[in-house]
Amino acid sequence: MQAAVLPGSEPFALPLQQRLARALAGIDPARAPRTQHRDEQGRPRFSNRLLLESSPYLLQHAHNPVNWFPWGDEAFAEAARLGRPVFLSIGYSTCHWCHVMESESFEDEEIAGFLNSHYVAVKVDREERPDIDAVYMSAVQQLAGSGGWPMSVWLSAAREPFYGGTYFPPRDGERGARLGFLSLLQALSDIFQRDPQRVRLACTAMVQAIRLDLHGSPASPAAAGEPPLPGRDLVDATVEHFRPLFDEVHGGLRRLPKFPSHLPLRLLLRHHRRSGDAGSLRMAVLTLERMAAGGLYDQLAGGFHRYSTDGEWLLPHFEKMLYDNALLVVAYAEAFQLTGRADFARVVRETCDYVLREMSDAGGGFHSATDADSEGVEGRFFVWSESEIRHELASLGEATTRRFLAHYGVRRGGNWEGSNILHVPQPDEQAWAALAGARARLREVRARRVQPLRDDKVLASWNGLMISALALAGRILDHHPYVLAAARAADFALTGLRAPGGRLQRCYKDGQARQDAFLDDHAFLVAGLIDLYEASFDPRYLREALLLADATEVLFADPAGGWFMTSHDHETLIAREKPAHDGAEPSGTSVALMNVLRLATFTGAGHWRRIAERALLAHAAVLTERPFSMGEALLAVEFHAATVLEIVVVWPDGAAATAAPLLDILRRTFLPAHALAGGAESAIDSLADRVPFVRGRRAQGNRATVYVCQQGSCDLPLTDPTALAALLRRVA
Repeated sequence: MQAAVLPGSEPFALPLQQRLARALAGIDPARAPRTQHRDEQGRPRFSNRLLLESSPYLLQHAHNPVNWFPWGDEAFAEAARLGRPVFLSIGYSTCHWCHVMESESFEDEEIAGFLNSHYVAVKVDREERPDIDAVYMSAVQQLAGSGGWPMSVWLSAAREPFYGGTYFPPRDGERGARLGFLSLLQALSDIFQRDPQRVRLACTAMVQAIRLDLHGSPASPAAAGEPPLPGRDLVDATVEHFRPLFDEVHGGLRRLPKFPSHLPLRLLLRHHRRSGDAGSLRMAVLTLERMAAGGLYDQLAGGFHRYSTDGEWLLPHFEKMLYDNALLVVAYAEAFQLTGRADFARVVRETCDYVLREMSDAGGGFHSATDADSEGVEGRFFVWSESEIRHELASLGEATTRRFLAHYGVRRGGNWEGSNILHVPQPDEQAWAALAGARARLREVRARRVQPLRDDKVLASWNGLMISALALAGRILDHHPYVLAAARAADFALTGLRAPGGRLQRCYKDGQARQDAFLDDHAFLVAGLIDLYEASFDPRYLREALLLADATEVLFADPAGGWFMTSHDHETLIAREKPAHDGAEPSGTSVALMNVLRLATFTGAGHWRRIAERALLAHAAVLTERPFSMGEALLAVEFHAATVLEIVVVWPDGAAATAAPLLDILRRTFLPAHALAGGAESAIDSLADRVPFVRGRRAQGNRATVYVCQQGSCDLPLTDPTALAALLRRVA
């Protein structure tokens, strides 16, 4: 099969035509191509180079009439040869507005023809190349005042930006825009050709601004002196910063849209634990309550959508991201430890069960996301009419149906565009339990609908977050299957996400690992391995965490302190990011900082603490001036300032079950600053080579025993759970 020539383009060279033809022949004929341009047999009329890629996002655009290139030297060499600008489009596979811009502009033959004849068009999956995304997001934020996806950037052949934005409607006047995408393409192409000096000056200014934004300007030692290490006063200041911004009715911040990450929930829990401040706990608890009761949470199947478009957490943007769910599992699990609330534990279980059921890869890892859209309509998979619910629940009886409608706020006219997003106006755990059968019935019905697209690539970073989530959930809820699932994912990451030489890779898809991993991949996976060790007491995971942390220092460390996003041998971009902002995901910096502090406690090795303190000093200016922008790093600041508990649980050989009462106390106690080790007596001494504080610990009186130490000074060994609980209340 031969694809048509793309509008405004010359025919592809014969070798490329042949590669595309082979790729087309390998497509399942039963699978409808994602394009409106099809022939009489339903086959795609157009194909471009993205058909040869493996990224789900790039493959979505493989049949656009745009002559897309993947990011690489070929594209920029072509731009230089033709004397054209580059149009760079960055997005991800489950991005609703990316789909909108594709449908309106990239599927439009007139717009595609102009792009193909005046530009070299490049597509990037931001989830596979966060380094590229960070560089050009900095440009767009400075040019437009804000950023997002789809990201649209105009570049020179030297990869330097001179204009940028996000979504653009296709033509003038549409969606209220004065200038549409086509007019913008025409105007910027004209400026590029007519006034190259203006473009060069704009590029030079933007590159300087990006470098300053992503790496900062190093202060001279004489001017900077030796600033104090960031301390708990910054945590206190951050809590005070959020108090007047807090939504006292619905939780979260009084801003739209509402993201779970806008409020540093885990930091608030720690602030309350240390200070006793009731306001910190109230902000965290109310936010967790209202998010779990809203449409942001999938009331039938568990798991959270990405964000809420309204102030009440009712109207979500319906995509589900692995990282959101991993991070929220940890927040709810810690809140359960602190409050003992059964509803928080339930949300942890439901979210973990959702991930294991719907996001698991056959190899043991986890897929990245599911789309907001199905059948081309946002949210269609998730919403209900009252009549549909009544019909499907009729067999369960009128009383159950009425109770379901009331509990989940179902209205005859709907609460969103004529349909109902299930939510819980008045949370009631007894009602929730009584409606288990009704939820199961509607899950069955929903499963027969057209499913949202699933992005089935496996990312090292997000899998690291999910390993942490499952390990913590399994340990805190005493649910070993979650720990086993975390171990399967870790084993997959440590083997399947490797290059032939052993280097960690970022992505796994279609049986292939690719793309050398970035800082966040290493940092998130190290954190997951440490959490998994504490949940399983399998020393292999602590050993692997240490090896990967060593690799992080070799590849990413800045001698001045902190870490770069890219390694010293990654592709050189126009700027090298040194992450200093926590967004929807924590930065690699913040997680790496916590990792080295935890490893310093486990190993007693001073170099890990020195690495942490250099990083804290390197980011002292940001932490002092804008501590709320690095909320995850403040968790490490709290840890660094604390007297960390070194806890060892040891049991007689063959009697692991006897440690359960002691471990139960530990799992139910919120201990933000600790290192937990354990094992049978015969294993403890070999562990001491890596974890010196376990050396010489023995089970007293042939009973499971716990040792609680602080900086090498230990309380008396305990075998009684009640005594352990009392000790933790005193020292924690």
